Amino acid sequence: MPTIEQASKWYTDSDPVHDFDHILRVYKTAEHLAILEGADLEIVRAAALLHDAGGNNLSDVEKRATHQFSSAEFAASILKKEGWAQERIEQVQHCIRAHRFRDNSEPPNTLEAQILFDADKLDAIGAVGVARVLAYSARVPRPFYCKPSLKFLETGQEEAGELHSSYHEYLFKLRKIKDRMFTKTGKEIAKKRHEFLEEYFNRLIAEYDGES
Repeated sequence: MPTIEQASKWYTDSDPVHDFDHILRVYKTAEHLAILEGADLEIVRAAALLHDAGGNNLSDVEKRATHQFSSAEFAASILKKEGWAQERIEQVQHCIRAHRFRDNSEPPNTLEAQILFDADKLDAIGAVGVARVLAYSARVPRPFYCKPSLKFLETGQEEAGELHSSYHEYLFKLRKIKDRMFTKTGKEIAKKRHEFLEEYFNRLIAEYDGES
């Protein structure tokens, strides 16, 4: 089984949104869900440690679009060296390929994959989720808030020249996460984190509009 110390070497600190702190949070959440839901802990732990590990040598755009596939391949190479059976390697790979919100080509169809999906998405909402989406906007850079166009509100696609602010990401993805949870425990946690997320963005808009 790969260790946390080993995993720390697979990630860089250049991306504050998908750094090793994110991996550790997902690992702990996934472990918690796995225990409560009765999943295979070894599969879940390995998948959590490896789920973003194949994206470090790609550009940001490429990383976001394809890292689930490169990470699954990287996981196979690591676990083969660890002496894992091919069947269990493939279980971990499925978890990793199925964890991305914006890619539905391989839905999570095992409990372990559903747990990784839930744990990874829970890290995108609540207090940590707010910090991550703001950190990403500051890094790109993009504004924390700008009023979305009618086109974006209706289709999720920006008008020409429209910036994808943190609030845009909230509308496009973050507010939908609670309804994408698979596990009972994940749904319970997501409900609480969603309430904080919603309150934060309502307050952000009010302050941008000059309200007290």
